Amino acid sequence: QVQLVESGGGLVQPGGSLRLSCTASGIIFSSTVMRWYRQAPGKQRELVATITGGGITDYTNTVKDRFTISRHNYKNTVYLQMNSLKPEDTAVYYCNGAIGPNDYWGRGTQVTVSS
Repeated sequence: QVQLVESGGGLVQPGGSLRLSCTASGIIFSSTVMRWYRQAPGKQRELVATITGGGITDYTNTVKDRFTISRHNYKNTVYLQMNSLKPEDTAVYYCNGAIGPNDYWGRGTQVTVSS
């Protein structure tokens, strides 16, 4: 059974930092493209960052130069380092793993940026 479990969310002031983690089990992690999505209240879920098994990364424009996605294949874990956080980054952040035709999701972790 595939499981993705996110952690690291919380409340942070504007300009602060958080690091999200997502640990996977039940999949060949090194072959899995991992992504972080987010969904703010009343908005559609949006793709934030992608990392391939080989470490190639991509970001949505609104987080470039502030967020960094990385992975540790031996720990089956993907990270999202978020710096210079803004109130508009407030959302539930979801981890996603895609391998072949299969798509897996975590339950999400809340990130709130507020003073």
